[in-house]
Amino acid sequence: FYVQTFRSTMTSLFPGVAAAGGGGSGAAPATAEPADDGKMVDLTRMIDNKECYARNEAPGFPMTNLFIGDTRLGCKSDADEQLILHISFQEFVKLHSLKFTEFNQGLNPEENPSRVHIYVNRENLGFEDCDDVDPTQTLDLTAADLRESADAIHLKFVKFQRVRSVTFFIEDNAGGDVSALGGLKLYGRPVATTNMSEFKKKT
Repeated sequence: FYVQTFRSTMTSLFPGVAAAGGGGSGAAPATAEPADDGKMVDLTRMIDNKECYARNEAPGFPMTNLFIGDTRLGCKSDADEQLILHISFQEFVKLHSLKFTEFNQGLNPEENPSRVHIYVNRENLGFEDCDDVDPTQTLDLTAADLRESADAIHLKFVKFQRVRSVTFFIEDNAGGDVSALGGLKLYGRPVATTNMSEFKKKT
């Protein structure tokens, strides 16, 4: 009688107790992991700005201009047509595609990059290194690829599954003395929820 009364009292005070204990194991039901929908997103917010750099950029047209949404500013090379852009992320990502946009709506089409080599997880890459290191992928671009209305360029996704940083080496352009880009968008998704800045602090 006393046991039954105790159980009735506990059930009225804590309705979940009876359900949790009814199976005998006492284990709480497992919470299902959210499904991975595979959706690709703009990775701009995940860029670690303090770890990014450019080589041979014109002082008046730095790499940071590529992410502000105004192609009239953009980024230009300085001494010649070659340019290195190094983008670092706050955490590992899967890089699916990218969008290069022409400078100032193609006002000077000869400055459009025509050949771009892409390197994954290569830190402090210089021009002299690009001759000795095989790129992860090479893009041969046309004027149509760089138009603002053009679709993003799909990468060889299997080679971009765990990207901490990506380096672009603009080797050549359409005939100009310097190379110019109006914008850059990177699309993909995080590999996990680990924030690399927090990871560095802990280690």
